[in-house]
Amino acid sequence: MSDRTRVLVVDDQPLIRHSLRLVIDGAPDLTVVGEAHTGATAVAQAARLRPDVVLMDIRMPDGDGIDATRGIVADPALAGTRVLVLSMFELDEHVHAALRAGASGFLLKDAEPERLVDAVRRTRAGESLFAPSILQRLVAHYLDRPGPARPARGPDVLTERETEVLTQVGRGLSNDEIGTALTISRGTVKSHIGSLLAKLHARDRAQLVIAAYEHGLVGSAGDALSAPGS
Repeated sequence: MSDRTRVLVVDDQPLIRHSLRLVIDGAPDLTVVGEAHTGATAVAQAARLRPDVVLMDIRMPDGDGIDATRGIVADPALAGTRVLVLSMFELDEHVHAALRAGASGFLLKDAEPERLVDAVRRTRAGESLFAPSILQRLVAHYLDRPGPARPARGPDVLTERETEVLTQVGRGLSNDEIGTALTISRGTVKSHIGSLLAKLHARDRAQLVIAAYEHGLVGSAGDALSAPGS
């Protein structure tokens, strides 16, 4: 089916690739279009297949997942491809490196199959996805790091409503959840998200999450964890 989300599975372990393929192909709207077992082959396969979403392992031979993510994001021909990092580890340096490389989300490999399928769908839709424990650590990193105090409000270029939407994005809410929280339609939320991406020069929603932290719109790690979409 042409409207299926096309997924590239990247992992150096054949058993994990097989398991991920079973989960993805088991969803009626998703399909695995290819596999890769190294960082270098991941970049090559992405360029050849142009998937919608890449499920990316971190620790692999011949270029790790961070380098591969950076290579995919840097390719103008893959502007519509999003990378969702899967890892057995939630080490801070992995999360930060993945986000700096341009990943749209970070999920642990012990996630339930339904959560993985939902993560692929949300990543395709342009939403960021973080495991709750990772979101907590990400928030804490930006709140606790040394440096000048962050502004209490968002950038001056944003309207009041856009600042409210950015705050909810930083808390990990989905578009539907933001619409419910702010009593606006899903279409209106998507319009505001598009405006935020343009005004803040952000590639995707993950960068909006970081922007919300950097501008002090998320008051504490507890704020993020209280979000139903986190």
